[in-house]
Amino acid sequence: MNVAVDRSALEGATVFTSPIRTTQVTLGMPELCLGGLSETWLLKACGDLHWRLIAEFCGVAAADFRDANGEKVYAAFCAAQSDDLALDAFAEHDDLTIRSEITRTSRTRFASTHRLQRKGAPAGKVALLSTFVKRTGDDGNRSIAKVALPGLPAFGGFEPAPAIAGLPALLRPGCWSAHRGFDRRGGHGARRFEIRPCPSQDFNGAELLYFSAYQGFADRAEWELLDLPARGVAVREREIVFHGNLEPGEGLVVHLRGTMPVAGELRHWMSLEAAADGRPLADIFTTKQLTCRGR
Repeated sequence: MNVAVDRSALEGATVFTSPIRTTQVTLGMPELCLGGLSETWLLKACGDLHWRLIAEFCGVAAADFRDANGEKVYAAFCAAQSDDLALDAFAEHDDLTIRSEITRTSRTRFASTHRLQRKGAPAGKVALLSTFVKRTGDDGNRSIAKVALPGLPAFGGFEPAPAIAGLPALLRPGCWSAHRGFDRRGGHGARRFEIRPCPSQDFNGAELLYFSAYQGFADRAEWELLDLPARGVAVREREIVFHGNLEPGEGLVVHLRGTMPVAGELRHWMSLEAAADGRPLADIFTTKQLTCRGR
């Protein structure tokens, strides 16, 4: 598909080979955390690339989308999936290469894949799935609903669909039985950690609880509930299905539903719920290596 893109409006570090982008970043303190590349920064960067790739797919230079009534439309993430991560391999002044591509998976959904490289070697993959949404009433973020974006080509289906496309249906709240070795029925009576998200840190410019904050909540709960060492722990896999959002000022509860120590790794399942009414916000499945020393 040929699209018109105003390249002058986009950062010079990004090379367009539609529908694929290659982005290079020389890492400094903003991109790093204790132990390597920041997962939070990485998700934000991949989320921005996802949004820009949707704009490119639609043939517009700026990702300012409106519905038929002219009301603002956003891309809300349904799922995030990270595999084979080697974030602990990165250090200051390293060059990170991200090769990104996007696929339309339904009438309202797009999936992007972001492959990471360090010095030409694979360093993991991040996949994101989004749908178009808008606020439909006066109930703030509780009124968020899916919406079709006018002007998109008719969707005829693309094969093969990326694996992430099926995650939201697979992990619909209350409907799944087992996933990644965890039994949903065994997750009752879980330990819990309460968090009140900070408006200036955890919400984005659309006043939505930012998708990258969810894994941060899981890490904070992990730190408080599992007493892991401060060093020598690195995320290898992360899978998040997003079910809902919050209003600024509302609290949430992280439930540690299950843990699974496996040969130098720790795997756990956490669920996030609204503190006020128990509304499901997310399910998060994580694998971390416990014996890494950094590379």
